[in-house]
Amino acid sequence: MLIRSPKTWELPTAAVTPEALYRLTQRRDFLKTAGVGLAGAAFFRSAPLLSAATAGFPAKENPAFPAAKLKPTAEDYITSYNNFYEFGTGKDEPKVFANKGWKTDPWTIELAGLVNKPAKFDVNELVKKIGGIEERVYRFRCVEAWSMVIPWDGFPLAKLIALADPKPEAKFVKFTSFNDPNSAPGQRQANLDYPYVEGLRMDEAAHELAFMATGLYGKPLPNQNGAPIRLVTPWKYGFKNIKSVVKIEFTTTQPKNTWNIMQAGEYGFYANVNPKVDHPRWSQASERIIGGGLFSGSQATLMFNGYEKEVAPLYKGLDLVKNY
Repeated sequence: MLIRSPKTWELPTAAVTPEALYRLTQRRDFLKTAGVGLAGAAFFRSAPLLSAATAGFPAKENPAFPAAKLKPTAEDYITSYNNFYEFGTGKDEPKVFANKGWKTDPWTIELAGLVNKPAKFDVNELVKKIGGIEERVYRFRCVEAWSMVIPWDGFPLAKLIALADPKPEAKFVKFTSFNDPNSAPGQRQANLDYPYVEGLRMDEAAHELAFMATGLYGKPLPNQNGAPIRLVTPWKYGFKNIKSVVKIEFTTTQPKNTWNIMQAGEYGFYANVNPKVDHPRWSQASERIIGGGLFSGSQATLMFNGYEKEVAPLYKGLDLVKNY
């Protein structure tokens, strides 16, 4: 008989949000309850278009990353408390300003650089080309020492890499976000050097945990959360999880990432969650749980955000203090 060993990031059942409650938050289950017919059609007519990446829903749950083992943060917190400097530096500003005329439909994503199959895809076309989407529940840890648990919908980054067919000399993957100062007030203010850029080593990008999200809580990504497609690397700090990606480029050299350019002494290329390496201005040993309640306080930060067993081999022999 096959016995499945729990993943290291899974929490005990006692800490779980009841599955029925979790499912009721998802649109597809609402539609199942309401019935697919006139009521469902009316819902779709009245619902706002959240993003261009509507293909693939409802997603199938990946049993290796189940909702039943982590307690998701309430959807309202996830969509109302985030960093997206293109739309303001306050946590509440992205929800306001990302929904004032910024269009994510249509949306084109480009595969370029050292690849055998360069291409440009509409994001929905890409989802279909990849073979659909799946659900994964991941921990999320911000470099500012707060955390959430987010139920993402999307596909493994490894599938996109396979689609591009990188050449042997490709050692890194560079991600570039959109540049639209007319729609993004933060870009007009130049509070960072835009467009936002991030990067991964090829082996990091190909890891099973690296994910391209097109939705959360069973629905397309809201604008403020990086619609219509964003990177998710759950063992790294949140600023590595670049939003609203328009270009993925394969290179021989390590790309410069935006926050490293802005403040190299505080934000490194790797940005792995590490409770033993403090930010120059605050400790990383603990984290505040967003939406955890008045008396939830803080919890100890886990090495690699709880994914140590899975990703530590990527960094064997690497000085994680120097390479922060």
